[in-house]
Amino acid sequence: MLLISCPNCGPRDETEFHYGGQAHVAYPESPNDLTDREWAEYLFYRENTKGTFAERWVHSTGCRQWFNMLRDTVTYEIHSIYGMGQPRPELQASAASAGASKSDPTQPGEFTQSGDFGQASAPGLAPGATAPTATTPISSEGV
Repeated sequence: MLLISCPNCGPRDETEFHYGGQAHVAYPESPNDLTDREWAEYLFYRENTKGTFAERWVHSTGCRQWFNMLRDTVTYEIHSIYGMGQPRPELQASAASAGASKSDPTQPGEFTQSGDFGQASAPGLAPGATAPTATTPISSEGV
């Protein structure tokens, strides 16, 4: 579980917060002039960064204030928390390259993460779970 430091209330458990999406997405100046495709891209197309990512969060059970956070989407490490309307802070080169230096296996079926108790699991599976194989049916119907 994450310990998030609210800029107004101090450190709190992540269950007190709600994720608000990618930070620094500018609202279109003339939304009525946008095509349907441009409007859809504004609403639904977001970066899917592996590594440091600027996010919006709200302290929903505390002060109810919004803030931005720079968080590593791989390690969950929080690099910076800053107020709404403030520019994204620059990371030091050592912090930014720390996530990039980790191995990034790209072969299907390779173990890429470790479970809570050090048990390796396939990507997207719970710790200790095994991936279905050709001889292991995915459902009870064998499909």
